[in-house]
Amino acid sequence: MTTLDILIPTCDRPGALAATLTSLTAQTAQPFRVVISDQGERAATERPEVQTALRVLDLHGCPVEVHRHLPRRGMAEQRQFLLEQGRAPYVLFLDDDLILETWVVKQLLGAIRRERCGFVGSAVIGLSYRADVRPHQQAVEFWEGPVTPETVRPGTPAWERYQLHNAANLLHVQERFAPTPEQTRLYKVAWVGGCVLYDRACLEAVGGFGFWRELPEEHAGEDVLAQGRVMARFGGCGVMPSGVYHLELPTTLPNREVDAPKVLEV
Repeated sequence: MTTLDILIPTCDRPGALAATLTSLTAQTAQPFRVVISDQGERAATERPEVQTALRVLDLHGCPVEVHRHLPRRGMAEQRQFLLEQGRAPYVLFLDDDLILETWVVKQLLGAIRRERCGFVGSAVIGLSYRADVRPHQQAVEFWEGPVTPETVRPGTPAWERYQLHNAANLLHVQERFAPTPEQTRLYKVAWVGGCVLYDRACLEAVGGFGFWRELPEEHAGEDVLAQGRVMARFGGCGVMPSGVYHLELPTTLPNREVDAPKVLEV
């Protein structure tokens, strides 16, 4: 059994999914297992660009499991389904519209093993904002000692940490403090979007994404709520440098009126 399962929810983004999977083929921390849950109108894995990336992963000894998971019941249920397919001690939830540097997975695994916390994440960077420097959104709190549990809720000062993950703020900060993977720094977060590695036992201990039954089908923030609950019991952090870049496509979840951490308890 591999140490890591990479769990990818996808919906009608075959080109983006192919780019994300191609990034995985170049990761130095192989082998791992990839599980895809596809809720698109047409199966993305039928597209040749996706099939090729999957074949390369298989060539590298990384088994791939693809599920057509329908009907749609919202992102929290989609993530819970993926979690239930997990078998490895670590699970990396990875969005389907990202490009990863070759060292990202190895860095995340190293960080979570050292800290023995609930999650570590590489926040995504929008490179179209590279020239948009926002000093007022670049406050950072580093973990100088071990990562420990903390409760972060909407409306608290710690919640404002999210601003560091806007635009390309993280890129500008890491250029000063952690420009290479050999200079890894861990920092305090409100949450991390897109690329988050969990200790599977910790995520399951807080119920995973089982709260999907308490939410309407159209919702957002399910990853934020799950991370908040893990962080409160086991601790969590961001990893710098990130090495994860957003394709900056339109969201597939336009209705964001119901924000999970604002309607359910962290």
